[in-house]
Amino acid sequence: MTNSIHDMGGMHGFGPVVAEPNEPPFHEAWEGRVLAMTRGTGYTGLWTLDGFRASMEGLPPVTYLSSSYYERWFRGLERLVVAHGLVGEDEIAAGRSLRPGVRLNRKLTLDDVKAARAPTFERPAPASARFKPGDQVRTRIINPVTHTRLPRYARGKLGTVEAVRGCHVFPDSAAIGAGDNPQWLYTVVFTARELWGEEADPTVTSSIEAFEPYLMPL
Repeated sequence: MTNSIHDMGGMHGFGPVVAEPNEPPFHEAWEGRVLAMTRGTGYTGLWTLDGFRASMEGLPPVTYLSSSYYERWFRGLERLVVAHGLVGEDEIAAGRSLRPGVRLNRKLTLDDVKAARAPTFERPAPASARFKPGDQVRTRIINPVTHTRLPRYARGKLGTVEAVRGCHVFPDSAAIGAGDNPQWLYTVVFTARELWGEEADPTVTSSIEAFEPYLMPL
């Protein structure tokens, strides 16, 4: 999440989150098609999962807030296919192709779909983990213009490492096409008062998954 409307954690004025009882996977048939298109085009390897997330984060705030969940997926995918030259903005506006499509090096077949498994983002560690459970750390204050997984509300905060989650693809790098850049991932726990101030419930804690570059030792 960049410093964009997508990073809504801790923001006020949006009202409560209302759970829908027995919510279906899709509310309309087009939502399922958007999911399929996103997975299918991702198979080209032209962008990463984090690149896809970043494309949604870059939507104008009014568009983002007025769009449903899968509308954001669809609009993010539109931005990607245009950015990578697969579709022209004029074709998006026309709602149809205006020229021959771009030939890709990879073709998604039915056998590929049947054999597909959830991707793994764990990678061999380039070095030993810097932190261990029980270590106190402070999150860095960063304000990137590109993708990051460190939310605004948790920046510059004192927390405790609860667990080491292995070494994984670093989203901040993968989102901008800078490679996997594997980094150690930790569960870091904060008191509610550290995050939200003295009026917060002192019995409540909250945790995030934080990559090593986000953390500083005390």
